[in-house]
Amino acid sequence: MSSEDMVFRIMSKPVFKAEASDKVIHVLELMAEKGVGSIVIVKDDRPVGILTERDIVKKIVKDRSTLDKKVEAVMSKPLITVTPETGVFEALNLMRKNKIRRLPVVSDGKLEGIVTDKDLLSWVLRMAYTPYPT
Repeated sequence: MSSEDMVFRIMSKPVFKAEASDKVIHVLELMAEKGVGSIVIVKDDRPVGILTERDIVKKIVKDRSTLDKKVEAVMSKPLITVTPETGVFEALNLMRKNKIRRLPVVSDGKLEGIVTDKDLLSWVLRMAYTPYPT
């Protein structure tokens, strides 16, 4: 596998994060301010979960007090991650298998980036339209 096929080439940076002890409403405000659909949740600067728009909507429908709760009570966990050297196809298969649209990229416990469904689509289109060497 060439380095072109590794997730570090397509991951998005920076990744916005929030503390597990933050209130959901604070994280929603951060998502709105940054224009993102998810925030990686950290504890002691180590990624432990993710909070997405879908997570919040599902929880609010069931419990209107969700906005006042700590993120760690609402976030998706365990956090499914890859390393920067993970192959793009492996990342795609992991996302499909787990029915997720965002995959944090972690190296030695440190959040390096995130691979999204949009990143993967861009990669696939680039590969499809890149001429093969003759």
